[in-house]
Amino acid sequence: MNEIVLKITGLTKKYKGVVAVDNLDMTLYSGDIYGLIGKNGAGKTTLIRLITSLSKADKGDIMLFDEEKKSKLDQARRRIGAVVEMPAFYPNLSAMRNLEYYRRLKGIPDKKVVNKTLKMVGLEKVGNKKFKNFSLGMKQRLGLGLALLNNPDFIILDEPINGLDPVGIIEIRETIKSLNQEYGITMLISSHILTELSMVATRYGIINDGMLIKELDTNELDEKCKKSLVLTVDNVASAAGIIETELQSFNYKIISMQEIQVYDYLDNPSEVIYKLSQSGVRVSKFTEMGDSLEDYYISLVGGAVS
Repeated sequence: MNEIVLKITGLTKKYKGVVAVDNLDMTLYSGDIYGLIGKNGAGKTTLIRLITSLSKADKGDIMLFDEEKKSKLDQARRRIGAVVEMPAFYPNLSAMRNLEYYRRLKGIPDKKVVNKTLKMVGLEKVGNKKFKNFSLGMKQRLGLGLALLNNPDFIILDEPINGLDPVGIIEIRETIKSLNQEYGITMLISSHILTELSMVATRYGIINDGMLIKELDTNELDEKCKKSLVLTVDNVASAAGIIETELQSFNYKIISMQEIQVYDYLDNPSEVIYKLSQSGVRVSKFTEMGDSLEDYYISLVGGAVS
C-alpha cells in the first residue's frame, strides 16, 4: 500500500448555518492524481480551503503525511503547493522575474529553483515576454509554477482548466501528467470538466451537497462504465458459438434474441464482423456502448455537472 498523503475524517464546515462540507471522509495515496468531482456549490473549493488552512473546520480531522497534531500539521503543509485562485503576478515582468520575486519573498535559498520550475511547467523558452502578454494557458502554467517553487510533494489545483481554449487545456493536461509521472508529485484536482479529468485522474472522489458520496479508482470506474460492442445479428446462438470458437472469447453476453454484447476486440470490431460474416451470420448493425465519467456521475447524483 502506498503512503497516505492526505486522510480526512469527519470534516465539517458551516457558513451562517449552511453546511458546506458535511462529515466528509477522504483518503489520498502517494502518486495519486485524485479528481474531485462535483457541481458548483457542492463543496469542492471549501474542502480545498480547509486542507490548505485558508479556512478552519468546525469539526473533524485532517492528517497530512501521517501528521495530524496542529504543530506538526502546519509543518506538513509546507510540503503542499496549491493554486486555489490565480496568483497576483506583475504584468510587466517576465515569467522568470515573477518567480524570482516570489522565490525571495518565500525565503527559498536555491536560486536554481526558478529555472527548474519554468522547465517543469514548459515555460523555460518564453524569455522576456511580459506576463500581461501571456495567453491564459501560459498564465495558468505560471500559477502552477508558483505552487511548485517550494518543491512540494503534493499539489492541489482548483479548476485548473476553467476558461482555457483547447490548446491551453492540452498544455495543462500534459503538464499535470508530467509532474505526476516524471516528478512523482501527488495531486488533488477539482474540476467540473469531467472529460478532461478522466484523461489524467487515477482516482476519483464524487462530492455532492458537501458529502463525499463515492471514492473509486480508474479500474473500478472502467468496470462501472465497461465498454462493449453491441451487434445485431440474424442468429444470436450461432454468433455466440463463433465468438467462442473462432475469436477465442468468452467475454460476451446475449442481451436479446437478435443482439449480442462483446467486451473484447474493442480496438478491432471489423475482425468480429468478418468472422461472423465468414461463418454465415449476418451482422446488420453494430455500435460501441459504455458510460463516460460524466454519465456515471449523473447516475449517482442526477443532473449535469455545472
